[in-house]
Amino acid sequence: MDAPGLSIMVVPEGSRSTRTFRFTATRLRLLLGGIAAAALLLAAMAGSWWYLAVRSFRVSDLERQVAALQADRSRMNDLARQLEVLEAEYERVRSLFMPATDEAASGVWLPGTDAPSRRSSASTDDGRPTSWPLTERGFVTQPLIAGPVNEHPGLDIATPTDSYVRASGSGVVAEVGEDPVYGNYVMIDHVDGYRTVYAHASQVLVARGNPVRRNEVIAMSGSTGRSTAPHLHFEILRNGRPVNPLEMVRQP
Repeated sequence: MDAPGLSIMVVPEGSRSTRTFRFTATRLRLLLGGIAAAALLLAAMAGSWWYLAVRSFRVSDLERQVAALQADRSRMNDLARQLEVLEAEYERVRSLFMPATDEAASGVWLPGTDAPSRRSSASTDDGRPTSWPLTERGFVTQPLIAGPVNEHPGLDIATPTDSYVRASGSGVVAEVGEDPVYGNYVMIDHVDGYRTVYAHASQVLVARGNPVRRNEVIAMSGSTGRSTAPHLHFEILRNGRPVNPLEMVRQP
């Protein structure tokens, strides 16, 4: 007896002849096995495609994250540069308002010492105004401007209120007064026709005719007269003509 199998009869349309395809059990098993293998292969291919699609999506997501991190890094670099600028500005402002160090205050003579001592110290000094007029470093906000238009005959040095203002050289106080523009001021005569002016003081500590020595405190800084903030206006004149103080005095 023949082994069980499967027969398929095919009748073409419009034809009386038929064709019969007979599959034995062995062939059926092979066919079904092939179909199962093909199905497994397709399933494996579909799984691989899905895995690759997921990985591709993750790669795109990682690329977006990397781009975002690079943008953040660029912003951080910009912030770091801005921070460096702000730190430099802070140090500049802090140095402006810090109290005088021992080195800056060295050689400062407070007013009230006896007159013979003052004269003795002055006699050993050449009298030229070559010392910085503050114990603070200060910050020059306005230089000397020569000429009849917008003339500015000295330096404006920003400094905290009540900083020590000291004589730039030994000499004699020629004038002490109050002016609508200069506020409280001191004028000192030195040798060789030199004269210095110290303006906008909050308090004057010397009187006209007093001899003063180099670095002697003569006033306290302030914002009197025509002034918008605490500062010292410092002039050096020679025979009545303004001299650029920065050519004679070195800022600490």
